[in-house]
Amino acid sequence: MEKYVWQEKIQIEGPYNFDRVLERHSLDPLNNIDKNNRFIKVPVVLNDEPHVVEIKAAGTVDNPIFILRGINQTLQSTLMERVSEIFQWNVPLNPILEHFQKTDLSELFNEHIGTPLVLDFDVFGCLLKCIIHQQLNLKFAYTLTERFVKTFGFEQEGVWFYPSPETVAGLEVSQLRELQFSQRKAEYVIGVGKAVAEGELNLESLKHASEEEIFNRLIKLRGVGNWTIQNLLLFGLGRQNLFPTADIGIQNALKKLYKLEQKPTLEQMEQYKKEWEPYLSYASLYLWRSIE
Repeated sequence: MEKYVWQEKIQIEGPYNFDRVLERHSLDPLNNIDKNNRFIKVPVVLNDEPHVVEIKAAGTVDNPIFILRGINQTLQSTLMERVSEIFQWNVPLNPILEHFQKTDLSELFNEHIGTPLVLDFDVFGCLLKCIIHQQLNLKFAYTLTERFVKTFGFEQEGVWFYPSPETVAGLEVSQLRELQFSQRKAEYVIGVGKAVAEGELNLESLKHASEEEIFNRLIKLRGVGNWTIQNLLLFGLGRQNLFPTADIGIQNALKKLYKLEQKPTLEQMEQYKKEWEPYLSYASLYLWRSIE
């Protein structure tokens, strides 16, 4: 057992369904989760230093309470701030729920009430994961990512951390090919590592950049297209108004929702989404939930 130095109790505004969060995160074999005891250990990188924060749920969907514990007391408030950002505790879900009551997604939002938009633990890890997951079925995507992280990343306090940009930049294509990466995907991953390590891409600055700026910066990287950028905006940076129309899952969910004979056209999707703004990211999330 870890010797935790600090412990803090946090209460946030409901609804917030932490069990749904754990359920979704348990798909990824890299995550350290105990669904029965309702806790997750979160890898947090601050100033290139790895830290682990344990989060345990102690409340209900309507009255969410969390116990946070960690080892580094000096950085306690910064770690808590980052964890709060990852789990979007500062975004009340009630106004979003109310917004969707007047739309075609009202039943979906009532069925999955309190499902938050949770960020990936690290922006660089999110970008790598998006590239690795491209054009793969979900099961193999997670397997390949797990191999990658367990080969080139590191473990601390039972939690896996993605390799640093410098580590990724120093890899050879052949090392990734051994893990069953395609030639191109291996090149893309190493290329992104080099772009970050050499300062060509500053991931920290993306947090405050406009979506157009982010698109213009990332599209220059080999292997990074619309789908990858939209996923990074959603799950790396937590932007609230994104609707990835090219995503197969979204298309299938809309086909099911509207009982269509075939997948919706882009024109149909553009029409549907009008009433869901300015919370398109939540529409996306709940549509994905509807077919999981």
